[in-house]
Amino acid sequence: MSHRIGVLLSGRGSNFEALADSVAAGRIPNAEIVLVVSNRENAPGLERAKERGIAALGIPSKGLQREAYDKLVVAELQRERVELVCLAGFMRLLSPYFVSSFHNRIINVHPSLLPSFPGLESQRQALEYGVKFTGCTVHLVDENLDAGPILAQAVVPVRDDDTDETLSARVLAEEHRIYTEAVRLVLSGQYRVQGRRVIAATGAQTDSSSKQP
Repeated sequence: MSHRIGVLLSGRGSNFEALADSVAAGRIPNAEIVLVVSNRENAPGLERAKERGIAALGIPSKGLQREAYDKLVVAELQRERVELVCLAGFMRLLSPYFVSSFHNRIINVHPSLLPSFPGLESQRQALEYGVKFTGCTVHLVDENLDAGPILAQAVVPVRDDDTDETLSARVLAEEHRIYTEAVRLVLSGQYRVQGRRVIAATGAQTDSSSKQP
């Protein structure tokens, strides 16, 4: 039986599309994306999901308290028997209710080498700070912002002529790659969480090296 994945997004959904491509190509075996949910009814990612024949649902969050909204989303995910929740540009902090409903079964990708540069505009932060390397992180989600145990990371060199746009484009390519690796690892169950550390079983290590020149 296929593992059932739910995706939450707020915008264009490029990481959702990368995951959907990986599922279709067998890079994430024995899995299917069964539901895409957005807190914005006009999110382009919803239309992209529908074009792929995936159930897509807009649940507006405006005017709702965080837990009240999360209960609506959790109910839809549970109705579809979702096993793993993947955040793909979902611009909301999850409540303790949501996190406990899918304990260690929610993952997120963030465009920095956490714990550096959490939150918004990570590439601008990296350029302003003057770092020589940045990258991206896939992590398990807890109640805090960009703070859960790390599943995978990739390093991207910062070039002297980089802008927000050029650096973000190279980081995004790595996000697509390591998100697939992390989803495959979590669905395999061949890992354990020890404190803040995620330890993969022998032979199940993700390849988190950068392919950037």
